[in-house]
Amino acid sequence: MRDNQTWVTEFILVGFQLSADMGLLLFWIFSLLYIFSLLANGTILGLIWLDRRLHTPMYFFLSHLAIIDMSFACNNVPKMLENLVKQEKTISFGPCIFQMFLYLTCAATECLMLAAMSYARYVAICHPLQYTVIMNWRVCAFLAIASWTGGFLLTLLQVVLLLRLPFCGPQEVNHIFCEILSVLKLACADTWINELGMLASGTFVIVGPLSLMLVSYTRILWAILKMQSGEGRRKAFSTCSSHLCVVGLYFGIGMVFYLVPGGTQREEQQKILSLFYGLFNPLLNPFIYSLRNAQVKSAFYRVLQKKRSL
Repeated sequence: MRDNQTWVTEFILVGFQLSADMGLLLFWIFSLLYIFSLLANGTILGLIWLDRRLHTPMYFFLSHLAIIDMSFACNNVPKMLENLVKQEKTISFGPCIFQMFLYLTCAATECLMLAAMSYARYVAICHPLQYTVIMNWRVCAFLAIASWTGGFLLTLLQVVLLLRLPFCGPQEVNHIFCEILSVLKLACADTWINELGMLASGTFVIVGPLSLMLVSYTRILWAILKMQSGEGRRKAFSTCSSHLCVVGLYFGIGMVFYLVPGGTQREEQQKILSLFYGLFNPLLNPFIYSLRNAQVKSAFYRVLQKKRSL
């Protein structure tokens, strides 16, 4: 029977069911958000590269976070924008797999990178005198490499498991990009191994780092409460609360996607939630973590003054 089947060579991304006018409006809105996110993350990378005062462990991790966010945006948004104004919403099998691979790699790597950042922040607040000794460049490089390697290997496993499946129709992926769970629904074989692998990987990259971050921030909170300075306590609370909001959104949406059974969530809601990773998170992270920081603002002014003096 397999010999008589026609194998799928391309998929159709269903996306949002919109009128032509609404699609055009969202095209321009999402295009502006996309451009702003690239500019914001590019600015962070440039400032960290140009200003030696930002060559610290925390900004080292923030530079990696900016790269991940730019990769997220560049991977998902251009095809989504094209489909908003295009009638034919097809994507070939190869580009679909690559889009899926890059998306999952960035998602897993960011989870692990956020955990590394929470550890660095814990050391900075709870052990300030030992910070430079504990968070030396060898440790920072190890944590960054481990995050990228872990994200890559976990994603490689999922993609290899997916490629062993036959796809003989239908072709419609009910999502705005090649999201792995939506593609798995089109397989002409039992996908229980893939679903078990996704659950195991999701538990590792979501529950594990989230647990580590909760422990880190609990100890940070305890250290903040023991601070004598009211101003220092206020600034620390403000910084940690904004970071926790981003972490909560990022991991909360991840758990909805990969740890909650699919039957309890409507697919249209998942499409809207997925915009957070491709559009809103890459735009939000630079402002939460960096652009409103006094050190980054000072670095920005110094770079501008150097440009003017030239």
